[in-house]
Amino acid sequence: MAQSCPEREMQCVTHWFKSWSPFQKQDFLKDLLDKLVPNNIDSLFDSMKSLGVSDRLPSIFQCQLKLFSEWFSEWSDAERNDFLLKLRVVDSDFVNRFEEEAHKLTSLAPT
Repeated sequence: MAQSCPEREMQCVTHWFKSWSPFQKQDFLKDLLDKLVPNNIDSLFDSMKSLGVSDRLPSIFQCQLKLFSEWFSEWSDAERNDFLLKLRVVDSDFVNRFEEEAHKLTSLAPT
C-alpha cells in the first residue's frame, strides 16, 4: 500500500530528526511548543529576532524546519498525534520533554 503524503512527510521529518544536533533538537522542541501554544511570549521574542535581514542563505536545518511548519499546518490532529508517536519511537526522551513543557505551558495559559 502506498504511503499518503502526510506519512511521507512524517518519515522525512523523523529521518532529519535523527541527524540533528542537540541544539537543533532544542530549537525543534521550541517550534513544536510554539505550534501548541502560539501565544507563548518567548516565541514572540524569538520570532522578532528572526525578522532581521541577513545576507546569509538559510541553513539546511532552517529549510527543514520551514518545510516541517508547512506540512504540520496541513496535518489533521490525528496525523499530528501519529507524528508524535513516530517521534517517540526515534527519541522517547525528546517527546517526554515536549509533553512536560506543553503541560506547563497549557496549565499556565489563561482559560
